[in-house]
Amino acid sequence: MSALRSVLVPLLGLVALVALGCSPGPEGDSSTFKVGLLTPGPISDGGWNAGAYEALQEIGRQLGAEVSNQQVATPADFEQGFRGYAQQGFGLVFGHGFEFQDPALRVAREYPKTDFVVSSGNVSAANVASLKFDLDQATYLAGILAASLSKTGRAGCIGGIELPVIRKTFDGFIAGARSVNPDFVVATAYTGNFEDVAAARAAASAMIAQGADFLLHNADAAGMGVFQAAAEKGIYAFGTNGDQSDAAPDTVLASAVISIPAAFLQIARAVQEGRFEGRVIEEGLAGGAIGLVYNPRLEDRIPAGVKARVAKAEEQIRKGLLQIKP
Repeated sequence: MSALRSVLVPLLGLVALVALGCSPGPEGDSSTFKVGLLTPGPISDGGWNAGAYEALQEIGRQLGAEVSNQQVATPADFEQGFRGYAQQGFGLVFGHGFEFQDPALRVAREYPKTDFVVSSGNVSAANVASLKFDLDQATYLAGILAASLSKTGRAGCIGGIELPVIRKTFDGFIAGARSVNPDFVVATAYTGNFEDVAAARAAASAMIAQGADFLLHNADAAGMGVFQAAAEKGIYAFGTNGDQSDAAPDTVLASAVISIPAAFLQIARAVQEGRFEGRVIEEGLAGGAIGLVYNPRLEDRIPAGVKARVAKAEEQIRKGLLQIKP
């Protein structure tokens, strides 16, 4: 009997260890505040993903957090990324894009001690929040600028994947342009991904050939192709998500920007202090998270009257007096 006992006890201990290994993982068991970021594209894109990475680094500096970033490409990767961070005891994980919504909700149910945030989303749960950036308010201003300066009455918008949040930025641009000239023509095209610079350049070149003398992109890294086509033909383009003046100093007239670091930092501080609320957080011109930034190298080419028109529209949007409608 004693011999049998001496065999069973170690075996029972081994079974217990195996059972622990099959559990969801050591969620929230670290005393260090850990923050993860999943991006759908490279952090070198100078816009959407670069802004999120900058925000992550700022969280590390200001809050003393341990930070980590992963580039992921498919819904399966999104879910695996969320789950992996939660299993490692990360207290906060950002999924930077509309496409992260469903994976965030699924994983959040399994890991209630980890908080999840989706950029450009509209979902929420007890431990899930969405950051909704009203970038269309800034692209509306860019549309006013384009229609006020255009010689042809035509412009073009080039996107990556056709997502609702990207269409919304183009709708804002079109509405702004047509507030100046009701007959202003804006063509739109999507490359199908956010990294194909050549495809974006080809789409932009085709629009220029059809008479567009202003271009707006929302294509992340592929946006460089839009800048290249614009530079080649000597027309202006607009940057998005971040100030992209340095990417093409003689081509980018202005950029519709999102202050991603400020928004991410506010949420991270709330999580660290135990004040996180699962909800949809809307950021726009009124709160200072969205804006149109002129390229200082080219700003003097914009007539004072045009800048005044843009400033007036901006003030009306801030005060809630102007609602942007497609």
